[in-house]
Amino acid sequence: MSPPADAHLQPQRTATARRIAGLALPALVVLAAEPLYVLVDTAVVGHLGSLPLAAVAIGGTIMSFAVWFGTLMAYGTTGRAARRFGAGDRAAAVAEGVQASWLALGAGLLLAVGGVFAAGPLAGLLAGDPATAEAAAGWLRIAVLGAPGLLLAAAGNGWMRGVQDTRRPLWIVLGANVLSAILCPVLVYGAGLGLTGSAIANVTAQTLGGLLFLIALIRETRALRPVPSIIVRQVVLGRDLLIRGAAFQACFLSATAVASRFGVAAVGAHQIGLQLWFFAALALDAVAIAAQSLVGAALGAGAAAEARDVARRVTLAGGVAAVGFAVLAAAGASVVPGWFTPDPAVHDQAAIIWPWFVALLPFAGVVYALDGVFIGAGDVAFLRTLTILSALLGFLPAIWTAYALDLGLGGVWAGLGLFTLARFAGLVWRWRSPHWLVTGATR
Repeated sequence: MSPPADAHLQPQRTATARRIAGLALPALVVLAAEPLYVLVDTAVVGHLGSLPLAAVAIGGTIMSFAVWFGTLMAYGTTGRAARRFGAGDRAAAVAEGVQASWLALGAGLLLAVGGVFAAGPLAGLLAGDPATAEAAAGWLRIAVLGAPGLLLAAAGNGWMRGVQDTRRPLWIVLGANVLSAILCPVLVYGAGLGLTGSAIANVTAQTLGGLLFLIALIRETRALRPVPSIIVRQVVLGRDLLIRGAAFQACFLSATAVASRFGVAAVGAHQIGLQLWFFAALALDAVAIAAQSLVGAALGAGAAAEARDVARRVTLAGGVAAVGFAVLAAAGASVVPGWFTPDPAVHDQAAIIWPWFVALLPFAGVVYALDGVFIGAGDVAFLRTLTILSALLGFLPAIWTAYALDLGLGGVWAGLGLFTLARFAGLVWRWRSPHWLVTGATR
């Protein structure tokens, strides 16, 4: 018997290795594209000197607020759309994307306007000296204009993952970031714009990506009217992800602020280590994206045993992949920092954090995989509580103790270690329990 004509529109929930890879590999490119571009940007700016590198570290940390909102758009939309898709209602899944896009546009415009006016005070709060603060504020006033496009792209990624389409996002995100990676050195060096060129390249990638996702949504459906009641419900349902994201922001903002107190070289090395950490995290999160889609679809169709099988496979895959990343990171300890800056003082500081970076990666791989499982299951209240407790009882006390006792970057990254291990323990405990296995089109 031949398959039905609309077979490509039907949910595929089977947790085979091939199915997971089919969703994860395109998602890997999407996830890796943005941090890979940030690494290119960091390397380009790093060769301008330690002060511009520190300025991008400060400005990029503030811009991560937009990424925080983007997490709400993408992950929250994926879980809701995947359940509706698993229940056989693709139109309802796409409708979640329409309302998420309206929410993304509104939030992005607010962030852009607020960021322009708040750039100076925020940079001054985080930077360790006036020169770094001034340079960071100048970069941020331009870069923040990309927030609407960034959030529209996040919403687009969310609903497309929910309907198990990871190929279109691949081409959209890859194209936008490749263009920006080409523009960055051209504007920074060729046009002589320095930090301004870096910010313009950022805005170009984010705006182009957002527009392309918007075009894809318009081609998918003509039901584009905003529905305030659904948007409000999305905000309410996403509050736990929002609070969880706030805990992450408090941690990473505090880490950058403390690192900047140890000098320009320290904050430069912290920027290199942190961006490599984010790159590894998002690359490892590719399997978790598949988990979000497959777990949501399985639970939407009432297949709890299938959802548990996805969780088991994803956890194993995440751990193995993370060990591979750790081996590569250990092998590149003496080489990789030189890709970003020729400053020997920054290299010395990077050598302090490298053992922490390598040792924590295997635990992080399991953490990111299980994050994806529970987001797909809609169990974000547990994720919220666990993240807050890990931040309040682990990360924040450790790094502020490092500042008080002048322990340097080693103390900052010890805090990151406590944060990661606390989340690892809590997620594994939850994974072994039945409480996250709630079936139905909505949780």
